[in-house]
Amino acid sequence: MFLDQLSVLVAIGFSGASLGITFLMMWAIGRSETHLLIWSIGLALIVAGVVVFGAVVEKYNSGLLLTSFLFLIAGFGLLHAGCARFCTGRTNWTSTTVSVALAFISTSAAFALGYSGIGTMIGNIAIGALLLLIARHYWLARAESPLLMTANTICCVATAASFIACGYALAEQGQIVLTSRPSNWAEEFNSIMAIAGLTGIGALSLTLNQMRIANGHKSDAMRDALTGLLNRRALFDGRMGTAPAGTAVVMMDLDYFKTINDRFGHDSGDRILMAFADLIHANIRANDLAGRMGGEEFCIIMPDSSPKASAAVADRIRSQIEATIVHTENGPVRATVSAGIAIRSAEPETLQALLSRADAALYEAKASGRNRVQISGFSLAA
Repeated sequence: MFLDQLSVLVAIGFSGASLGITFLMMWAIGRSETHLLIWSIGLALIVAGVVVFGAVVEKYNSGLLLTSFLFLIAGFGLLHAGCARFCTGRTNWTSTTVSVALAFISTSAAFALGYSGIGTMIGNIAIGALLLLIARHYWLARAESPLLMTANTICCVATAASFIACGYALAEQGQIVLTSRPSNWAEEFNSIMAIAGLTGIGALSLTLNQMRIANGHKSDAMRDALTGLLNRRALFDGRMGTAPAGTAVVMMDLDYFKTINDRFGHDSGDRILMAFADLIHANIRANDLAGRMGGEEFCIIMPDSSPKASAAVADRIRSQIEATIVHTENGPVRATVSAGIAIRSAEPETLQALLSRADAALYEAKASGRNRVQISGFSLAA
């Protein structure tokens, strides 16, 4: 081997410690991403296992070898728990605890009975199994970022293979009892993969985490904080050119909303806005876009629609908000809504022109008594 075992262990220790500190500092900034804390603790245990194994390199001791494996198993168990939380949003601590406990018991039992070679095989295979479980989480979550998630899966599988190979090599050589530290082709392969694999997994996980944060900030910037609908910028960004034929724009405005705020308070008004946004979301199709234009004004863009279909959606929302009672500290609150609709016909028309026509139709609905849908010269009254 071109590097001695101790030098490789030092490299693994420094790599793991650096990644662990990085994850810990990132968690300390916001303290909302629990997976970062779990990863940092897991890496700390792995580094501790590497340090103890370094003592075995200098002078073999079965007790130290067992201690090293217990640290490593616990560390990789926590990496698995953190990965599960990162990829799925939840951590199954029962599953993780049971897996780590079984590995602890079987490894410790083999060492206690004097079969240090078998215990070493079990420890290596257990670590490999945990890495394969981590790989599975990244693979199942690859839709979020196919390239990075797949690369992380490959790193995990390759590193798992190196640990499993260590167990296989001992079994192949029939080393049931060890009198010195394991030394074979698999140990050399594992040493290299531990450096490359851990560094790669850590770097890719860090990149994925930063990418998710950036995407979250971008999503927050494009959504209305109160209702969760798109904001005006996101709704019309890049769409102000010629609208496709059949595009419908529905403008909706809650009636007498200022009166609701003045009478029941702004908190009650916010509750009405959120309830109305929920109704909009529940009544539109997956390819429709809905946004809050500001204040009590909302807009829906419906591709491949028709006057009848868009009017039906708008009137359904109108009737549902009229029947909705929002209970507040200042009493029950009810609201109505007026809507104006414009649909692109055969003649080319920009989305801005459609928006202006829908806005004009909305004001017609307001002037005609409110609580109605106005479209192309006729209205659907309450």
